[in-house]
Amino acid sequence: MTESLDHLMQRHRDKVQQALNLLVESPYFYKSDNELLFYFVNRHKRAFEKFFADYYDWKFFMDGKCARVYKARWYNREITPKNRDIFNFTKRDEAMAFMMLLEFFEKQIDEQAVSVEENENLMFRYGDLFEYVHRRFASLFDNDERYSGEYLRAKALGPIMPKLERYRFIKKVPVPPEDVMGEDEYLYEALPALYHFNTETLSRSLSAAKPNPNRETDEHE
Repeated sequence: MTESLDHLMQRHRDKVQQALNLLVESPYFYKSDNELLFYFVNRHKRAFEKFFADYYDWKFFMDGKCARVYKARWYNREITPKNRDIFNFTKRDEAMAFMMLLEFFEKQIDEQAVSVEENENLMFRYGDLFEYVHRRFASLFDNDERYSGEYLRAKALGPIMPKLERYRFIKKVPVPPEDVMGEDEYLYEALPALYHFNTETLSRSLSAAKPNPNRETDEHE
């Protein structure tokens, strides 16, 4: 029989409280955040799963490197969709750049021969990602002049990087103060949440994209 979180609180109050806070303080709780607490949550996974389902109607997900809770429904109708703090993109080119980043991530997994089970996460240069995104936009939109390197840095790929860091999909490797480094040389760590996306489905969405000369490239969807 699965032990309830109430029973766990009687024996491990501090650990349960810390774990619950880690699960709701950010979109993802990674093993690297606190390895001991991550193993504690994993050992009592069903208790946490039942707690979130019974008290919040939330789904609890966990794999070898990552745990998260997900709410499918908003109860406060006064918080309109535009005021909800959720991960999404409202501009088409930003959304496409994100899908291309996921394609790039999948290709890097193959090229670097890494998997989610490994201790170290995949690393990549911003310049390599930018070159890939630039080529994909050119192929999708028949080398449309609107999709210049400057445009992609300012309106597509560039704006999504801080959001991906905020929601913990990627992490920029700190640059030593004495190092002078251009943007293309920035190194990023691909965090485990990226493995949760179905890149095959997203690639089909990209392939179906067609240029529309009557549409502004920064139009809100």
